[in-house]
Amino acid sequence: MANSRARETTEAIERLYVSMRHLFYRGFFKPSGVSGESLRKLLMVINPEIYGSMSVPNKIELDGLLYVLDRLPEGIEECSFIHLTSDEGFDKGSFEPIVPKKRRRNCYRIDEHQMNIEVLLGRSEIYDILTHLTFLYLEADKIRNIGFDLTDGGRPRRTWKIIEEVAKGEKKYSRKEKEVALIHLSSFLGRTFDETLNAYNNFGDDKNPDRLFKIIYWMGQISFEDWKEVREREIHFSAILQERVGHHLFGERWANKIKKVLVENDLHMRPLHIISANMHSVKNMVFANDALNKKGTKEVDYKLFADISNKKDLQEKVLDHALKEGMIYIDDNSGSNIDVQIIDLAKTELKNTVFANQKYKGDDVILVFDYAFGEQAFEVMDELLRPYEVNGEVYMMKVKSVSIMGKAGILTGGKGDIMIPTSHIFEGTADNYVFENALKATDFVDDEVKSFEGPMVTVLGTSLQNKDILSYFMTTSWKAIGLEMEGAHYQKAIQVASKIRHHISPDLFVMYAYYASDNPLETGSTLSSGGLGLTGVKPTYMITHKIIEKILEKK
Repeated sequence: MANSRARETTEAIERLYVSMRHLFYRGFFKPSGVSGESLRKLLMVINPEIYGSMSVPNKIELDGLLYVLDRLPEGIEECSFIHLTSDEGFDKGSFEPIVPKKRRRNCYRIDEHQMNIEVLLGRSEIYDILTHLTFLYLEADKIRNIGFDLTDGGRPRRTWKIIEEVAKGEKKYSRKEKEVALIHLSSFLGRTFDETLNAYNNFGDDKNPDRLFKIIYWMGQISFEDWKEVREREIHFSAILQERVGHHLFGERWANKIKKVLVENDLHMRPLHIISANMHSVKNMVFANDALNKKGTKEVDYKLFADISNKKDLQEKVLDHALKEGMIYIDDNSGSNIDVQIIDLAKTELKNTVFANQKYKGDDVILVFDYAFGEQAFEVMDELLRPYEVNGEVYMMKVKSVSIMGKAGILTGGKGDIMIPTSHIFEGTADNYVFENALKATDFVDDEVKSFEGPMVTVLGTSLQNKDILSYFMTTSWKAIGLEMEGAHYQKAIQVASKIRHHISPDLFVMYAYYASDNPLETGSTLSSGGLGLTGVKPTYMITHKIIEKILEKK
């Protein structure tokens, strides 16, 4: 039974992927039309863990709603028309960019009814946005069905009028009256008073305490207007976006800038180690002790790194010191949204670091770049590894290693544990990438953090997974240890460059390691249950330590 449900899910994910791709090239669709209905049905078949009670008709999913709205622009629930665009110069107008809380993307409220979302990271970002919007419309229609009597021409029910009154903020409420309104809201949402109060606090802040009421009101209202055919909801994809996706426009710009900086600093002929990671851990491990006048120790000082993670002034001190010591920072403006740091090891003093005993003497260069998103990983790595031309002469990139470090969902352990992949299986396709990982689970022996080694699944979207498909990957002979979104894309680019097109030497080593941001098989441990906080500090620095150690060893 579990296997047939897993197969049904796999097929639904594949069909959803194909449908979204088709709608993108078609240029627009109506969420309430035939195409929108097809996306909803497929999402209901998948019924992802992250969207909780989405399939329960009389219960509104609050954690999933907060997760989605943190990744979409504020005010999107008020808009009937959503336009997905490329970077088309909206910043040159008088529009104020709206940046979602948990996604680095510019969005623009064009007018009362239209929201434009800039898509710069390729197809994965489009699928991500469409999945979240499909969930949003499913919940909005549930709210409409509860709030209005659709058998009586759409007459608003009593509770709906109370929600509308609070949302519109035309009346000043006493604390007692607000509590009464919250009791009505909790009954409307199919939630306990406790859950609703929690959500009210999570959604709102001092500036906008009643945000939960407003979101529920606008979601229901826009859905109702669609039902009444006053204003039908529509999603559009701009012609420029359709033209640019898949053409590596931003990735090429990004890679060319990096190569230009390497040439300008006479680093282009040096051995190069590429690391895709965050923008703090490599820098902190190399420069923090000197920057903060701390004595280097043989063991990694996790407390120091936790302090730096917590304090903005310490972060600034380390960055200032690193720049003074010759670290080059490329603040990305290519449209890829991926910043870069370049560290010349020939100029970097390691005596006062945890790497002092390695007595490194070499002139290797470390290039750290920020996380990519899904398919964007192939674009940026493919472009970065290509040869480049300087004054009519073509140079190959002197890549000695590529390391990928990131967050992933774990299947075999808990939040904060470490996963070492031996292969990447690309979900929804027959593609798989087997490689020799220079990192091993035995590199990470620790009392608090467990490490696991095995295949990992590269998924089309973290918000599309359910227990059946994850259990299938974990318990059958796949024996998968986790899931993430970039691994197969990176490995495809590395294999193409090193083994097929010979853009780089085949004699390089790769290191992949992930730390667990969540366990999607455990209730209360999915991504919608909140972030890692300081739990992520130790595994992040354990992985960073091992990556740098192996780079210095294999000089």
